[in-house]
Amino acid sequence: MSRFKVIVADEVFNSYEEEKTVLEKIGAGIIITKGMTGSEFEKACIDADGILVNLAPIPAGLIEKLDRCKVIARYGVGYDNVDVDACTRKGIYLANVPDYCEEEVSDQALALLMACARKVARRDAQVRAGEWNIGNKDPIYRIAGKTFAFLGFGMIARCLHRKVAGLGFSRIMVYDPFVDAETIKNMGAEKVEWQEALGEADFISVHMPLNNKTRGIIDAAAFDLMKATAIIVNTSRGPVIDEKALIDALTAGKINSAGLDVHDREPLDKDSPLMDIDNCVLSDHVGWYSEESISELKRKAAENIMGVLQGGVPKYPVNTPVGRT
Repeated sequence: MSRFKVIVADEVFNSYEEEKTVLEKIGAGIIITKGMTGSEFEKACIDADGILVNLAPIPAGLIEKLDRCKVIARYGVGYDNVDVDACTRKGIYLANVPDYCEEEVSDQALALLMACARKVARRDAQVRAGEWNIGNKDPIYRIAGKTFAFLGFGMIARCLHRKVAGLGFSRIMVYDPFVDAETIKNMGAEKVEWQEALGEADFISVHMPLNNKTRGIIDAAAFDLMKATAIIVNTSRGPVIDEKALIDALTAGKINSAGLDVHDREPLDKDSPLMDIDNCVLSDHVGWYSEESISELKRKAAENIMGVLQGGVPKYPVNTPVGRT
């Protein structure tokens, strides 16, 4: 019989060998909740020592019933599907894995930026439809000499900064209230306020976490500040952008184009207006993915669980639970 019980709240991976390898070291067994109903899932969690979760909601009502659980570890960077305050009150660590996919997500942001700037997907469709010499009616603009803005400047944004630094931008701006101007300057960028970032940028890359303050922050007023030639790329969380405002901006020509790896609702509805907007490049929240990043994510999430069940703390704690130091 296992010493500890660890629940996998939603089955999204083909195997769990990395988790088993880590957790077997401390005598923990894994139970995967595939096919469980809501009540069955709740019952399985009640006596769990730890929970591994991807996208399944872990609300306050469930957390209040977890009298044995010591740690909930999220597969990923964001954790908006878990009630952090409820975890803190209950004395449960919430942990994430903030550093497993900065290369992949920054690659995705760069790919979307280049696809929009060079109109790759749009040209592909036009050429396949028999069009040629398209530039006269659908112009493309040079990247070098333009202005780039980061909205948020965490690890992924800084990784992207390293990659775009060689593209010849005349100015790289950062809007991030939590990063000081000196740090940004030392990295070769310039700290600016919200209105300046939106109004001066030719290219905007969104790297903001989703919370009550950032939900819908890029709204109609934000798009009104942008240049008609601006390109915006989002690889953070879909609801940071007001989707209706984005659709209006794209269709009315308020901005040039958008590259979206994340969406307000996922999977993206097949009837979404975004599906029919040809100056919008879409991907399926795949920025985090590579075979290497999956293995790293699974191992590190399990190590967060192991750290707490061994009497310590997770490597990547999100909170400081009541009664813990």
